[in-house]
Amino acid sequence: MKKGTQYTGVIERIDFPGKGIVNIEGEKVIIKNTITGQKVSFSITKARKGKSEGRLLEIVEKSPLETVEPKCGHFGPCGGCNYQTIPYETQLNIKEEQVKRLLGAVTEELPFQGIKGSPKQWEYRNKMEFSFGDEVKDGPLCLGLHKKGSFHDIVTTTGCCIVHPDYNMILTCVLDYSKELGLNFYRKMSHVGYLRHLLVRRAEKTGEILINLITSSQWEPCGPAGMEREEQTIGKSAEFGNEKTSPAATEKTSPVTEEKRPAAAEKTSLAAEETSVLVVEKASTMEENQMLEKLKERLLSLPIAGSIVGFLHTVNDSQADVVQSDRTDIIYGQDYFYEELLGLTFKISTFSFFQTNSLGAEVLYDTAREFVGETKDKLIFDLYSGTGTIAQLIAPVAKKVIGVEIVEEAVVAARENAARNKLNNCEFIAGDVLKVIDTIEEKPDLIVLDPPRDGVNPKALEKIIQYGVDRIVYISCKPTSLARDLVVLQVRGYKVERVCCVDMFPCTNHVETVVLLERKP
Repeated sequence: MKKGTQYTGVIERIDFPGKGIVNIEGEKVIIKNTITGQKVSFSITKARKGKSEGRLLEIVEKSPLETVEPKCGHFGPCGGCNYQTIPYETQLNIKEEQVKRLLGAVTEELPFQGIKGSPKQWEYRNKMEFSFGDEVKDGPLCLGLHKKGSFHDIVTTTGCCIVHPDYNMILTCVLDYSKELGLNFYRKMSHVGYLRHLLVRRAEKTGEILINLITSSQWEPCGPAGMEREEQTIGKSAEFGNEKTSPAATEKTSPVTEEKRPAAAEKTSLAAEETSVLVVEKASTMEENQMLEKLKERLLSLPIAGSIVGFLHTVNDSQADVVQSDRTDIIYGQDYFYEELLGLTFKISTFSFFQTNSLGAEVLYDTAREFVGETKDKLIFDLYSGTGTIAQLIAPVAKKVIGVEIVEEAVVAARENAARNKLNNCEFIAGDVLKVIDTIEEKPDLIVLDPPRDGVNPKALEKIIQYGVDRIVYISCKPTSLARDLVVLQVRGYKVERVCCVDMFPCTNHVETVVLLERKP
C-alpha cells in the first residue's frame, strides 16, 4: 500500500467521529465522512501499518442505511450534515453504538441507559459561524460552510435546513451586499483580504438575533465609486501639501540656496506624502463605517420572523482560522441577547459559550440534573461553567454553587444571569480551572464537569480527584476525550454508575454524553 494509490472498498463500520473503516489488503484504512455500508473509491494519503488513511474520491454505491432523500439542497458538496440520508432513529442507533464501543473498552461494566433524541431534527441550531471564501480558486465570493473535505473551499448555504430561515435571509443579504461593493475575502495562506466570518445567533424561545460581521483590519475603499473617491482624496491631499510647503511657493520669503534645495524638496515631498496617507486612512475608515451603516439598514429591513437586537463588527487579525476578537464595535443595538431554558433566562453575548441546540440543551441539562441527584445543603462546583447554565439550574436546590470559566465575558454574563433569575447562592470565578481551584478555600460536596472538546486538562483532573467528592457528573461533547478521562478517574477510585447520550446535533456524527461517577467505598 503506497501513498497516492487508489482503491475501492466497502465501509465496514464507523468510529467516532465519522471515521469510516475499510479493509484493504489486510490493512485497516480510515476514510472520513463516510457511512457504514457505502462502497467508496479513495486514494491513500497516509500509509502506516495500522494507521493508514485515505481521502474520499467518490461514493460508488449508497449504504443500505441510506433510505431517505436529503432535505437540504446543499447536501453532498457541503461538509455538514452527512447523516441526512439516514432515518433519524437509525442515526441515534449509530451514535449509541459508537459511544458504547468507546466507553465499553475502558470500563468493566457499562451501565448504559440509552440515547435521548433532539426535540427538533431541523432548524435546531441557535448559532452559526459562516465563512467567506470561494468554492473554486478565483471564483465568485461565497459565504457559507466548508466544502466537504476541504480546508479552503466554501459552499454558499442559502438554504441550510438545520437553522431557522432567518439565518438564510441574513446570509443572503450580507453576501449580496458584499458582492455589490466588490469586497474581497481574507485568504488563509497569504493572510491578505478583508471579509472573514459572519456569526449569527438566534434564540429559540425569544427569537432575538445577534449578528456579528468579522473582518480583518485590511479595509480598502471598494467598488468603482470607492476607488474614484480614493484617487480624488490622494490628488487633493497632494495638491494641498504642495501649496503649503513647496520650495517654489516659499522662495520669495525664505530664499533657499542651490545646495540646500534638494534636501528641502525631499523633506517637502515626504511631508506631502505623509499628509496624503493620513487623509486616505481617514477616508478609508469613514468609508468602512458608511458600509457598515448601510449594511445595518439592509439587515433591519429584512422581513424576518425574529428580531435583530444587535449588529456588531469584530476586527480579527489573527492568522489562525478562528473566530476571535481584537476589537468589537456595536454598530446597532446591543452585544447580547436573551434565551430561556427550563424556566430560567440567560443573557448570551456574541462569543460566550452556550449549547447550540436550545431545546436539546433542556434535555441534556435535565438529564444532568437527574444524575446530580440530592443536593440539599451541598456545595457544588460547576467547572467549565460557560454562562452558568448548569450552576443556575442546580442552585435552587443546593446550598451553594461555584462556577469556574476561563472566558471572562461569559462569567460576567453568568453573574448577571444569576441576578436576573434571583439566585443569590451562585458564585462565578473567571480563570483557568487548573489555577482557580487552588484559590478556592471551600471544599465541594459534588463536582459537575462540562469541559471543552479536548476534555479536562490532566493536571486539573488530578486536582479535581484530590477533592475526594463522592459524586462527579461529567458532561462530554467528545466521547474519545471522555474515554481517556474515565480511565484516569477509575484508576483513582471512581466507578461509572450511569451513562446516557443526548443527541444535540441531528444529521451529524456528533453526540453529547452524560456520565455519573461515584467514589468506591
